[in-house]
Amino acid sequence: MNKNILTLKPDRDKSVLQRRPWIFSGAVARVEGSPEMGDTMMVKSADGQELGLAAYSPNSQIRARMWTWDADQQVDTDFLKAKISEAIAMRRKLIPVGETTSVRLVHAESDGIPGLVVDQYGDVLVMQVLTAGVEKWREEIKDILVNLTGTGGVYERSDVEVRHLEGLEPRSGLLYGGVPDPLVVEENGLKFLVDVAGGQKTGFYVDQRRNRQKVREAAEGRDVLNCFCYTGAFSVYAAAGGAKSVLSVDSSDEALVVAEENRKLNGLPDGLLTWQAGDVFKDLRTMRDSRQSFDLIVLDPPKFAPTSAQAKQAVRGYKDINLLAFKLLRPGGLLFTFSCSGGVKEDLFQKVVAGAALDAGVDARIVDRMHQGVDHPVALQFPEGAYLKGLVCEVRE
Repeated sequence: MNKNILTLKPDRDKSVLQRRPWIFSGAVARVEGSPEMGDTMMVKSADGQELGLAAYSPNSQIRARMWTWDADQQVDTDFLKAKISEAIAMRRKLIPVGETTSVRLVHAESDGIPGLVVDQYGDVLVMQVLTAGVEKWREEIKDILVNLTGTGGVYERSDVEVRHLEGLEPRSGLLYGGVPDPLVVEENGLKFLVDVAGGQKTGFYVDQRRNRQKVREAAEGRDVLNCFCYTGAFSVYAAAGGAKSVLSVDSSDEALVVAEENRKLNGLPDGLLTWQAGDVFKDLRTMRDSRQSFDLIVLDPPKFAPTSAQAKQAVRGYKDINLLAFKLLRPGGLLFTFSCSGGVKEDLFQKVVAGAALDAGVDARIVDRMHQGVDHPVALQFPEGAYLKGLVCEVRE
C-alpha cells in the first residue's frame, strides 16, 4: 500500500474526477508520509475516496500530476512501457509512411505521461524531462525508448525554463548512442537540417508539418514574406510550391545560415529565397513605410505568453504584427498567422486578429484554421494541450 497520501480539500476533487491531470497547491489539504520530489502519491478526496495515483512536485504550484485514475495500478517500468508503447503505436497508425521522418512520439499529459516529450528525428530521439515525476523515472524511460525503437541515439534537451518551476536544474546532453552530423530529416518530400543540441525546442518545429504543407499548396505565383522564419522551413515549402519570391526575416544570424543550407539541400534556385537578419517588428514597419507588399505572409512568432497571466502583454505583440501584416498584403492576399502561446486561447487570438484587420482598414475573412499535427494530440480532459492555433485570413478584393 502507498504510504504517501495527498488528501484534497472538501469540494476540490471535481477536476480529478473529471480526469484533469493537474492538482494545484491550493486544492491540497494535507500530505502524509515522507514523499520526495517525484514520488508517487495516493490521491484521496476529503472523505477518503481513493482517486488515483499522482507524481508529487513539492516546489511547483502544480503540486501533483496524475499518473492514473486507477488507485489499484502500480506506477513502475511496466506501466511506463505500456504508456510509451501506446503513444508510439498511435503515431505509426495515424501518420502515413513516407510523410515524414520527424515525429513527436510522446506528447506529455495527452499521452498520459505528464512532463515527458519525445521527438524522433530519423534515427535519433530527443527527450525533454519537464516535471519531477518524469525526472524520477528518467533513466528507466531512456531505456524503454531505446528498447522499443531501436534508436541509434537519445539526446536530452531538458534546458527549459519550466524546470525551474519544478525545482529542477536545466540539463542537456547525449544519453545514449550518437547523433549523426549532419542530421537531416525528410518531410513531405523536402529535407531539413536539425540541430538537436542547440536548436530551438528539440531542434525543429515538428508541430507545424501539415501547416507548412498548406503554405506550399497556396504559394504558387505569389510573393511571400515569412516572419520569424527560424531555419526557413515555411520558406522552403513556399518556394517548393512555386512561389515567385520568398523574403524571410529572423533575428538569428545562425538560424539563417542553416536556412540557406536548407535551400541548397532541396535544390531550390539561388535568388528565389532571400534571408534577412533583423527585428521583425521594426522590419515590418520599414516595409510598410516603403510601401512594399506581398501576396502571402506567414507570421509564426515565438511564444509571447506561456501562461494566462502574461496574455495581456502578449495580445499587444500579436495585435501589432498582425496589423502590420494586413497593411502589407495585396488584395486577395493570404495571411497565415499563428500563436503557440498557451496563455492565449483560440477565441482570444481570433479577436486580436480581427481587431488588427479592423485597424488596418482591410476587409478580411477566415478561410482556414490550423492546429498542431496529429502527433501532438490533445486529451479531451486537458485542453491546455491545444497550444498551437492558427488562422488563414484572406484580404478581400
